[in-house]
Amino acid sequence: MKEYTVTLIPGDGIGPEITEVAKKVIEATGINIKWEIVNAGEDEYKRSGKLIPEETLKSIEKNKVALKGPITTPVGSGFRSVNVFLRKKFDLYACVRPCKSYGKFGLYSDIDIVVIRENTEDLYSGIEFKSDEEEGKRIIEIASKKGEIKTPSGISLKVISEENSERIIRFAFEYAKKNNRKKVTCVHKANIMKYSDGLFLEVFNRVSKDYPEIEKEDKIVDNMCMQLVKKPHLYDVLVLPNLYGDIISDLCAGLVGGLGLAPGANIGKEIAIFEATHGSAPKYKGMNKVNPFSIILSGKMMLEYLGEKEKAEMIEDAVKEILTEGKVLTYDLGGSAGTKEVGEEIIRKIESRKK
Repeated sequence: MKEYTVTLIPGDGIGPEITEVAKKVIEATGINIKWEIVNAGEDEYKRSGKLIPEETLKSIEKNKVALKGPITTPVGSGFRSVNVFLRKKFDLYACVRPCKSYGKFGLYSDIDIVVIRENTEDLYSGIEFKSDEEEGKRIIEIASKKGEIKTPSGISLKVISEENSERIIRFAFEYAKKNNRKKVTCVHKANIMKYSDGLFLEVFNRVSKDYPEIEKEDKIVDNMCMQLVKKPHLYDVLVLPNLYGDIISDLCAGLVGGLGLAPGANIGKEIAIFEATHGSAPKYKGMNKVNPFSIILSGKMMLEYLGEKEKAEMIEDAVKEILTEGKVLTYDLGGSAGTKEVGEEIIRKIESRKK
């Protein structure tokens, strides 16, 4: 049996609890995994003075595959996101977030949308300046020729490159082709941002010609939000610049019951990190209370990435059965079970399938 070595990053808050449950569920499939446990984030900073220790980066670089719990990022001040740093450090340019109905927890049934988000540039990449910095002053001087800029100001650059647009758009079409998807929708605001989003749309129209068997369309992002709320069944694979992708993926998660049911992956040319899409929920730390489905389904995506499709299906089938039955659920899904109890029930379902 093939052995895999996978980096495991427990994370902050509820992270260690849910990653431990996910670890046990993945092992229950019979896969031979050696876990290399390292850490990053706020708790690690308190312990060692480093947000992302060198050993963590080396582990990811060596093993090429990581499963990561949620990491705390302060709002408005303090250090930048560890998640964004890891994506940029390892050029994990494709964020893949499936939003699929399991049971009756969302506004609709039978939703199956995959959000594919460019992960390395756009406003979300954090190229920012203060207006009293020398760089900020120069940007204001140049930009003021196109319109008034009041000071003091905060300035963020929205950079959309042809190269990075092409690789994420091609990734989306290849994903659709590999997974028997029928349509790819490009989401943009090219009617207003003609040079940045306009370039993204231009590249989409060009790349789509290489995939004549897949239907293609484009939607303006604000209209896309409305369409997803009203007619989500019309959509299949969405490809978006970074910031829109972050927002739209949360909207889609809401359609199927929330971030607790939405897995995620960050994929590059050689390295992939799989993670829960929700936050670290520090107020629930150590309470055995939160729903572990997001990271468990992220583990399922990891097994697919490793080529272990049959074992991935074991996890998904067990999750689907539990959510459909509605008997062993955490508080956010209307139940009273704890994190560990949900994990144990998933393992029981997997074991019964192996008999």
